[in-house]
Amino acid sequence: MELLKNTTNRRGGRRALTGPERCWKWFTKFFPRGFKDAKYIDWERSYKLRAHEEWQEALNQRAFRKLLKEGRHQAIAATAVRIESRTNLLFSFEKMALRDAVRSSDGARIFAEGLYDVVHGRAGLSARFDRWCDAVSNLPRKQTRVLTHPVVTVFPFIADPANHIFLKPNVTKDAARRYGFDFHYESKPSWEVYSQLLSFAEVINSEFEEKGPRDMIDIQSFIWVIGSDEYRSMAA
Repeated sequence: MELLKNTTNRRGGRRALTGPERCWKWFTKFFPRGFKDAKYIDWERSYKLRAHEEWQEALNQRAFRKLLKEGRHQAIAATAVRIESRTNLLFSFEKMALRDAVRSSDGARIFAEGLYDVVHGRAGLSARFDRWCDAVSNLPRKQTRVLTHPVVTVFPFIADPANHIFLKPNVTKDAARRYGFDFHYESKPSWEVYSQLLSFAEVINSEFEEKGPRDMIDIQSFIWVIGSDEYRSMAA
């Protein structure tokens, strides 16, 4: 039985929708066929998938490791920044701050080594993610801070959307509230915050498994649709 059709109680009256049901109803307001909807693929999925595919061509694990061994940190940083720049995931001020931060040889080295570790390292994800946050916090900065949740999550997300997800703070907080997920947000990026988002993603994936989410691109897009002002304004 479809999730949204079971809306009557035992006495035959209508019952209130649950948080997940309301969120799915909102999502399908824009994309009636859910994750298979052609408009959804065009608006939300395709450009994120293209970024991942480009990453796999240029910075797959073997290519990334080879560039590191050759000390080509600036090539790694430039490629990563270029791929991300073709998406609308980061705000323009975050993009500029990041470009400034990896322009120097030291900044590019810190970025490249930290990024390889968080995506391909052998330690547990919690340790790798906290090391990545430390690396980003040590990047050179001019005026705008580089250590933000979007910056530390966007590159793992593009590199490995099977396991990583992108965190947009205000959207995620609003989506969690609408869904009914207890998300304890703190402004400083950390594993403690990121692990909650991964748990939220796991809950969504489990709840809507029959709807066919393919990866974290679909889960992140779902969170974006139910939590962003952009979609609220379209429905107004």
